[in-house]
Amino acid sequence: MSLYPMPGAEFTAEEKRRISLERARELKERIRDYLQVKDEIPTGFDLVEQISLARRRILELLNARQEQWNDWHWHMAHRITGVDLLARIIPLSSEEQEAVALVGKQFRWAISPYYASLLMVDRPGGPIWLQSVPQTAELCDTGGSEDPMAEAFTNPAPGVTRRYPDRLIINVTNQCAMYCRHCQRRRNIGEVDRHKPRRVLEAALDYIRANPEIRDVLITGGDALLLSDRCLDWLLGELDAIPHVEIKRIGTRVIVTMPQRITPSLCAVLEKHPPIYLNTQFNHPLEVTPEAAAACDRLIRAGVVLGNQAVLLKGVNNNPHVMKKLNQSLLRIRVRPYYIFHAKEVKGTGHFVTSVDEGIEIMEKLRGYTSGLAVPTYIINAPGGLGKTPVLPRYMLARDEKHVTLRTWEKRWIYYPNRRH
Repeated sequence: MSLYPMPGAEFTAEEKRRISLERARELKERIRDYLQVKDEIPTGFDLVEQISLARRRILELLNARQEQWNDWHWHMAHRITGVDLLARIIPLSSEEQEAVALVGKQFRWAISPYYASLLMVDRPGGPIWLQSVPQTAELCDTGGSEDPMAEAFTNPAPGVTRRYPDRLIINVTNQCAMYCRHCQRRRNIGEVDRHKPRRVLEAALDYIRANPEIRDVLITGGDALLLSDRCLDWLLGELDAIPHVEIKRIGTRVIVTMPQRITPSLCAVLEKHPPIYLNTQFNHPLEVTPEAAAACDRLIRAGVVLGNQAVLLKGVNNNPHVMKKLNQSLLRIRVRPYYIFHAKEVKGTGHFVTSVDEGIEIMEKLRGYTSGLAVPTYIINAPGGLGKTPVLPRYMLARDEKHVTLRTWEKRWIYYPNRRH
């Protein structure tokens, strides 16, 4: 008897149950490979004790107290920016120390004490290491562009990037808690942290006021949440006062790199200005820690809607099991996986770029194999500022006026009517 009976066929209750049990066994077999390895992919929750020991070691090195650990200003003032201190936190050979110093002459780096605590429990060359520690590969990248999205040519007003009909970006700062090695805007980092002056923000607001089709504004940087509470309150209030602005979005990675920034006072500011959608960037399950989860909880209680925009990075998360574990872990802390970005062709980051085939294979292993809530959209940013292009496995194989031929997540072909009548 077929495991997939035709509609209308007659079966006893016992036969229906037998077919159902056979199907359940088949489905379980489809995720056997993931079940065998998922416990070998640790989250930050799994390594709480090790991270706690790392935190105490960092506090000792910086001659600091536990209460200072909870102060985001302290983290910003004590970012690791020197090779000597870094070598006391993680094992670095003399050659590796020389490499970090050499790369730092061309590409700025900084690591928050919080993220350094994750770095201490990672392995050399692991996912946290690759995102935070400078690599000589950054200097060997002969391809790529400093501005692959042509933001210099999608800049109709100071501080503004516009690629779409009804939305735009306000870029408010070049400052970050950590300068990620895969940063898409490393050309803006420079040598000094700078927030955009008020006159630039005013010019951006004037542009929005003059263009009533703009309904959605993304505040980003750098990291938008490194503005002061007072400045954020002012900027969000100005946007609220523009009748055609319906939603505000915030781009930030501090939840991942310095969750201490998510203070009660910040949350009180954000709660005043709904609706706010905040997208962050978790790239590996190890980044999903109790401290990050607590920061997410504070934001959610303030009415902020959270999403994740992972970047597909070679050596970090270009593995279907790692990406699945990441997305499932995020749902547990109420962060919706939104996008997986194909790494952009930014100068100095070529060693992170995977093939598009790898990205499609990851999507194949997500769709159907886990909840749709854990399946983000795989995106390639078109060069030249032409915007996001979704990339999907091929599910529609053929189409005519009467029928479509589809492929299911299990690679079964089905013939389906294009229209009922």
